[in-house]
Parts: sequence; C-alpha cells; structure tokens
Amino acid sequence: MPLSTKEIAQRIAMDLPEGCCVNLGVGIPTLVAGYLPKDKEVILQSENGILGMGPPPDEGKEDPDLIDAGKQPTTLVKGAAVFDTLDSFSMLRGGHVDVAIMGAYQVSETGDLSNWKLPEASLAGIGGAADIAVGARRLCVAMRHTTKDGQPKVVKECSYPLTARQVVSRIYTDLAIMEITPEGLCLMEIAPGVEVAEVQEKTGASLQVSSDLSSIQVASQQQIT
Repeated sequence: MPLSTKEIAQRIAMDLPEGCCVNLGVGIPTLVAGYLPKDKEVILQSENGILGMGPPPDEGKEDPDLIDAGKQPTTLVKGAAVFDTLDSFSMLRGGHVDVAIMGAYQVSETGDLSNWKLPEASLAGIGGAADIAVGARRLCVAMRHTTKDGQPKVVKECSYPLTARQVVSRIYTDLAIMEITPEGLCLMEIAPGVEVAEVQEKTGASLQVSSDLSSIQVASQQQIT
C-alpha cells in the first residue's frame, strides 16, 4: 500500500549519511527532523537561519520565536547557532550544505525541478528555492507520486515554471524511490504491496527497474506517530 507522509520522511531519514549537513524544505521534508536515528549525527540547517535544528517540540512546549522554514515550531540541539538569512544563504550558495530535501510539483526524468508556482496561480514567489536547489551538493525530492486528480508528478519534461535544471538526484514518493541516472530514471525501491506496473502507469516518464529492486522498509504504523 502507498506510504504515508510520515513513512516517506522516516525512509529519507534512514538514508542521510553520518555527519552530513541537511537543509529541510517545506512540507514532507520538515517531518524528517522527527525521524533521525539517535545513533547518527545529522546537522539540520534551516534557510531562515538555524544550524543545529532539532525535532519538533512536545505539545505545550513550543517557543513562538523558534520556527522552521515552514513557520512550524522547532527546537535546537546542543551547540546550535541562530543567525540571519544572509548568512544562511551564504552557506547554501557556497556549497556548504551536503543534502537538501525539497517538495515538488513536478520532477523531470533528467532531474529538472518545478516547485514554486502552479500554472493557475496568479501570485507566487520563488523565495530561496532556486538557491537551495543549485547550492546543495545533493538534492532529493519528497512528494506524493501523483496530483490529487491522479496526474503524474514525475514526468518526461516539466510543464510548470522551472526552479532549476538537472538538479534532482533522488525522488521519494508514496509509491517508490527513484534515482536520476545518466541512463534515465531508475526504480530502486517500491512500496510494500505496490506493483512495478502501477508505478509505471502513474509515472509520466519511462522507468528502468534496478536489478536490486527491493521493498521500501519502514517502521510499522504503530511506531510512526
């Protein structure tokens, strides 16, 4: 069955390498902070000026002056630093962030990213999305596999306004994990109970299937709260 947004976030957290600096975007990516393994050091960076962001606070312990990029309450880990957005974006533009995790409206088979404006939106701002997309050493996308009306979000070519070209390395959805490779879009892992044919049917680009294709491993629903 398809993964929940929390399960997508948990699976991404499992992939983050020891000692890396990670920027979390708005939406599903912000959930990753709550699923980092306790035995792994991962330093979270927030574009609004935090290095050393922690998990969401317990209910009733929110600090109104401490929020993440999505304006949601957050916490700080021991040794964290708080600074202005100029310094934050200097980190991003200077290539000092190892991994960025962003949401998306569309991702193309070559890694083009569209995540700041829908065609029907009269007002929209790209914000820091372009800086993060091109500045991070590796960019991963976390999103639903299709739109609410069932249209593919992984496509051959993006039809929405672009954020950046050829920047996405890996895509995590509720149905699958896909890697952008020089040979094309490769299906690496698939949600439990989901068939390859279903993933291909809901993908607007041709999929190659990894010889090591496996089922996405996540904790049980009871453990993910």
